Amino acid sequence: MTVTATSVDESDQLKPPIAPPPRAARLMRVVPALTAALSGVLLYVSFPPRTLWWLALPAFAGLGWVLRGRSWKAGLGLGYLFGLGFLLPLLVWTGVEVGPGPWLALVAIEAVFVALVGAGIAAVSKLPGSPLWAAALWIAGEAARARAPFNGFPWGKIAFGQADGVFLPLAAVGGTPVLGFAVVLCGFGLYEVVRLAVDHRRTRTARRSAAAVALLSVAVPVAGALAARPLVSDTAQDGTATVAVIQGNVPRAGLDFNAQRRAVLDHHARETERLAAEVKAGKVPRPDFVLWPENSSDIDPFANADARAVIDTAAKAIGVPVSVGGVVERDGRLLNEQILWDPEKGPVDTYDKRQIQPFGEYLPLRSLVGAINEDWTSMVRKDFSRGSEPGVFTMAGTRVGLVTCYEAAFDWAVRSEVEDGARIISVPSNNATFDRSEVTYQQLAMSRVRAVEHSRTVTVPVTSGVSAIIMPDGTITQRTGMFVADSLVQKVPLRSTETPATRLGVMPEIALVLVAAGGLGWAIGSGIRTRRPRTA
Repeated sequence: MTVTATSVDESDQLKPPIAPPPRAARLMRVVPALTAALSGVLLYVSFPPRTLWWLALPAFAGLGWVLRGRSWKAGLGLGYLFGLGFLLPLLVWTGVEVGPGPWLALVAIEAVFVALVGAGIAAVSKLPGSPLWAAALWIAGEAARARAPFNGFPWGKIAFGQADGVFLPLAAVGGTPVLGFAVVLCGFGLYEVVRLAVDHRRTRTARRSAAAVALLSVAVPVAGALAARPLVSDTAQDGTATVAVIQGNVPRAGLDFNAQRRAVLDHHARETERLAAEVKAGKVPRPDFVLWPENSSDIDPFANADARAVIDTAAKAIGVPVSVGGVVERDGRLLNEQILWDPEKGPVDTYDKRQIQPFGEYLPLRSLVGAINEDWTSMVRKDFSRGSEPGVFTMAGTRVGLVTCYEAAFDWAVRSEVEDGARIISVPSNNATFDRSEVTYQQLAMSRVRAVEHSRTVTVPVTSGVSAIIMPDGTITQRTGMFVADSLVQKVPLRSTETPATRLGVMPEIALVLVAAGGLGWAIGSGIRTRRPRTA
């Protein structure tokens, strides 16, 4: 019997596929999980204090690879691993003084949002234009994290890792959602370009429409960023103001720095008086106003005559208005308050922090937390109350918007001050609780993004550093060290223009959420049609 080539081919086709060795099969199952986690770590490395912003692109390319074609359940698990790889190192500062329990609990909860996004990205991964849907889903996940639970926790928005990147001008176009969307789109587009190139090399077939979409996913964000550069400027529109930022330092780092509240107040008063002496000697220019950090007077100056006298003496020495960060109790409410202190009249205006920090300034689920660990409830003995109005002080004729520490992470909190007429933004902060961790650099990067987003000079007075002065183009012109007493004095531009991001407000974010919902709906509908049984 003669065996033809055709019969050999047919017999080969009938043979069962050769199964990979058991060890190789196990390794193949582990590789996607390992890649997801390492891609998350790569995304973390792209964040400050490092300036490796571009690593966000391969991080999302890696995520795109592991999620393509997966079931939503697999996407859920792989997304969770990506979230853990990113958030565990990013948020380690939350456990500096309270131990690993709260840090791990926070990460475990926040990573759930990333897991849900992973499930959605897996679902849309085979749709035409998948990078678009995937990037919109990521921004929808960020929007959810910024609002829930406990009024949200936006730390780790992709935009906040891009203060040194080429995409930064897009913050002026549509705020953090558009900036973040561009970065994520470019990352997923990069994966699509590589995937299609590999497919073409293997099959020698060209899928022109898919290739065009992939290339556009990379090219459009970069082109958009270049086109947005004219929106970024540090030119003075309403004249200039000479500002002074005071960093008084604290006696010691950690949660117990508050035990020496009077020493903290004295440090800031002393640094202000030292600056006044330098002004009098002609060594530095006289500031138009002075900005103290959050918690610079944790002794209530309205209830304590000694504290009032210390602040009053410092204000009279410098001879200009001072914004003081105080903790005050009024009508039975505990408030994190900025106080406008006139050198002649004393306190004349106040701003109460509106976005207060859960588990730091108030304790949700107090009874449950106490049952788990009584020490945690003792750290927040009394809850702070929220303010209700924007904080814009008129200081020597300049409208200064106050965004207190944690509030800088929230789009609405910064935008409201600009909409209320702020020509300059101040972000008084206190990071002494977190020692020398990365939190101060992460927060500084947020302020740089906000400067570009709203085209405003941003000052960052911090109790223990890093304090800084940031131009409307996001450039840091002066900064202090950490855990030193210092002051910064500089003439800065005042601007009144409203960027598209300021005018559009929340609309870009809503639009991207709707895009995400559309893509997810399309994917679900396609899946239902595919599974529908045929009728006779």
